[in-house]
Amino acid sequence: MPVPANSALLHFDRDSLLTLERSMTREWLETDGRGGYASSTILMCPTRRYHGLLIAPRPASGGGGLGTRFVFLSRFEETLHGGGRSVPISMARYPGLWAPHGHQAIESFDLRPWPSFLYLFGSARIERDVLMAKSRPAVLLRYRVTGQRNEVELALRPLLPFREADALTFENIALDPSTERGASGIRCQPYPALPSIHIAVAGAPVRFDADPVWYRQLEYPADLARGYDGREDQFSPGTLRIGVESGVEVFVAASIDGPVEEIAELWKRETDARKKSLGSCADDPVRSRAAALLVADDFLFRTAAGRSSVIAGYPWFGEWGRDAFISLPGLLLARGEVKRCREALEGALPFLDGGLMPNIFGATRADSSYGSADASLWFARAVRLLEVASGSEESIAQRFLPALTEIARAYSEGTRLGIRSDEGGLVRAGSPEANATWMDAQTADGPVTPRDGCAVEIEALWYALLAHLEDIHKRRGEEALAKEWGARKRLAGAAFLERFWLPEGYLADSWKDGVVDRAMRPNMVIAAALEWSPLTREKRADVVRAAETELVVPVGLRTLEPRDPRYRGRFQGGPDERDKSYHQGTVWPWLLGFWCEAFLRAFGRGEAQLQRVRGALSAFDGEIDKAGLLHVSEVYDGDPPHRPGGTVAQAWNTAELLRAWSLVEEPAVVVAGGARR
Repeated sequence: MPVPANSALLHFDRDSLLTLERSMTREWLETDGRGGYASSTILMCPTRRYHGLLIAPRPASGGGGLGTRFVFLSRFEETLHGGGRSVPISMARYPGLWAPHGHQAIESFDLRPWPSFLYLFGSARIERDVLMAKSRPAVLLRYRVTGQRNEVELALRPLLPFREADALTFENIALDPSTERGASGIRCQPYPALPSIHIAVAGAPVRFDADPVWYRQLEYPADLARGYDGREDQFSPGTLRIGVESGVEVFVAASIDGPVEEIAELWKRETDARKKSLGSCADDPVRSRAAALLVADDFLFRTAAGRSSVIAGYPWFGEWGRDAFISLPGLLLARGEVKRCREALEGALPFLDGGLMPNIFGATRADSSYGSADASLWFARAVRLLEVASGSEESIAQRFLPALTEIARAYSEGTRLGIRSDEGGLVRAGSPEANATWMDAQTADGPVTPRDGCAVEIEALWYALLAHLEDIHKRRGEEALAKEWGARKRLAGAAFLERFWLPEGYLADSWKDGVVDRAMRPNMVIAAALEWSPLTREKRADVVRAAETELVVPVGLRTLEPRDPRYRGRFQGGPDERDKSYHQGTVWPWLLGFWCEAFLRAFGRGEAQLQRVRGALSAFDGEIDKAGLLHVSEVYDGDPPHRPGGTVAQAWNTAELLRAWSLVEEPAVVVAGGARR
């Protein structure tokens, strides 16, 4: 990158592909804009239960939420027969072995930007492309054989788990093995509670040989390494046998939304749209920024009812409120999509309940989870950034003012999660048994990072909300309300400095009944970055310097300084071990966006300062081909070499990378508002 629209964004040759240990950690992702996806490794070998060609949600009644994802089609067992020879082009892991050995024939893998594989079969070349359609629910595959004199047969055996994406399945007698044959493919419905899958072929004659069988003990190394069960059985109804002529494109479509007609035409429409999307970033010299622009839409989706929102991360996260509200400004506003961002924020309004926004969205308020004290405050910040991006358009203040007021009143007077304003005007939240902040990891012993009471980023977001309400009412000429919120803001600001500012030149992480947690954590950087802050410019600068000394690494910010005895530098092991390190030193990339914003607010926009921020952001150039292709992983080890971990694609990482770049390029975004100097 930059690349022409018909070229590969990422390329891996045979030598790099055959380093199996490395190839099994490189994963591609295709999304459909409805919460569904396809994903696997660059060898097309599943290493997680979440890998598959057709993973789609089954919405709850009414379609208001994402719903539960199911893996319907895991993969095809693919074999090419011809000239008295056979060559497999698929592979899987079983206990102690790989089978079949499709990697032996692989020549290259390219992202174009959809996954494209090339295999050699004697003098013949076999191409396979995979694409998740966005115009209708379906996964499409294209096969093409060249350099072969005679027709060859492509044998495709579908493996159909038909289970929840988080679960595993095993051989059982409840499954219906029958298959309905059609002129161009098959229809199967293994379980009556789930929809049928339609698999169709276009471009070549096809026949189906019924041979129902269970593939037993498929193994997922990535799941096993994370401390989970990692073996399952998968059902296959038989084999599709396709006659393939040299140079002829063969298309396969799989869908749970009825049979796919005119597959070749659908392929062309979808690939043309992808190529067109490359135009906006093809000339970008920064690889990670170009990648982020390309994949930003991977996280945006619409529910079955039409509401627009954000998938927090792939492959296992759903629609999380905190993540959505942090991500929307970067995913949309940083790309100039103001109207779309407003639509998403308006779509969240019906879920506001007692001043709280859901941490995990359901179809309605009743089945949403309200376990976060900061989701509402991040929502308020997103509204303010929408307002700035719109030129402080009065209709935005008018539309969202009732919600902002409800949040502020509820936080002042008291609501769930122990949230209430104290005598200093700051917000208390949480309890010793449960964290209500983003650092919410828990083990059997309780919260790993207890932060109940007053947490620094909660108070900073609270101060910003009070300042925003003061500003709105001033603009509307409502002096009494402006004075009320202004007085609350000043009270909270004075208490913030008294409780959190440390003589060493940084902010404490939390405060409870006079007890100060002096741990240096990145939450203080959020306070130094926000438009309205109790911090002077000099104090912002002190926080930025302190963070740079102890927390900032090339892929984000550590969640705890290494000198702290609680610091854990490796994010690895089973669930309990990983939870203990999740916020105790593990690096989170999204926080670098706030460090960049704080840096610019503190030190200004001279060329040297801008170059410093550009350098920090460009460090991600080396990350987009390590785990999730074109994506930034959820977390990284605190210790060098900062290995990636967690999900392979995380919304707020991509979002904050884009937003931080917009801060470099658009000075008005940084200097807006009433930040103290």
